Amino acid sequence: MSESNLILVLTLVFMFGFVNSMRFEIQSGHTKCISEDIKANAMTVGKYSVVNPTEGYPVPDSHKLTVRVSSPYGNNYHTGDHVDSGNFAFTASEAGDYTACFWAPEHKPPTTMTVEFEWKTGVAAKDWSKVAKKGQIEVMEFELKKLYDTVQSIHDEMFYLREREEEMQELNRTTNAKMTTFSFLSIMVCLSVAGLQLWHLKSFFERKKLL
Repeated sequence: MSESNLILVLTLVFMFGFVNSMRFEIQSGHTKCISEDIKANAMTVGKYSVVNPTEGYPVPDSHKLTVRVSSPYGNNYHTGDHVDSGNFAFTASEAGDYTACFWAPEHKPPTTMTVEFEWKTGVAAKDWSKVAKKGQIEVMEFELKKLYDTVQSIHDEMFYLREREEEMQELNRTTNAKMTTFSFLSIMVCLSVAGLQLWHLKSFFERKKLL
């Protein structure tokens, strides 16, 4: 495969699969949540671990976490209770913002722990080195398989974007209809109030015999 094609493959992989790798700190008694917009039927994998403050010894209980990965509708995909590391993998059944929350229980004296977290989805979630080793395929076949999966991901992404566009258009039409109705009602109320005011003034002037 030529160098230009390889660059194209890597660019498309970057566009249609994300790798969220980070290191963050969390204090005891606090929660840290990380969310990512994932389309339906997309593969996603993640792993996390607490940095051991006492190298060479087991991770102390003060550095254990409760972890929960949930879908936009609150369905649990992964739960870890009092753990210092773990991983998860699933195929998203619904589109939207998936959330990974890390909760550090109360501890006295308060402690601050460092967490390493990596989250991949789409094409980036596939371990290509294992696929190549398992199948013993040639380099060209391997690159073509990557390209095929990337194109399939682009195809799915375009349909997903089209659905989102239709949803936004329907929302705009509904909003415009509501605004039109609201504007009409507002005009009617204003005209009614103006009419009542004129009637009241006319009645007042007639009683005072000014008209």
